[in-house]
Amino acid sequence: MTRVNIHKIQPAAYDAMFGLEKYLGTTDIGPQLAELIKTRVSQINGCAYCIQMHTKIALDNGETAERLFALSAWKESPLFSEKERAVLALTEEVTLISEHGVSDRVYNRVGEHFSDEQIAQIIMAITTINAWNRIAIAIQMQ
Repeated sequence: MTRVNIHKIQPAAYDAMFGLEKYLGTTDIGPQLAELIKTRVSQINGCAYCIQMHTKIALDNGETAERLFALSAWKESPLFSEKERAVLALTEEVTLISEHGVSDRVYNRVGEHFSDEQIAQIIMAITTINAWNRIAIAIQMQ
């Protein structure tokens, strides 16, 4: 059975999602960190469509293939800064929120590197790509 094309039959829903993307483009996160977030969330969720899209965008934005290859093992890799590690830890806890929530340790670690405004922006970036992953997987986007 062919899956529903939400963009075609519910364009207002996609317009709302693209509104979030437009907002994210105005944040202080920066394109390199934003694509690390999007790629890591997509890896966790197993969204091949989004992994392919966001690794390509990351490479186009100057990210290295070496760091993208190591992203799934960022905890053991020396290629990521403490600031990036803080965001990746938050990214994983928000994405897997049903397991343990978001710990004070991880949240406070992000606060060592980012303002409250930036933390809000990072949480919205994580939340938005999680929504896109769920849409893409549910309708089997190719």
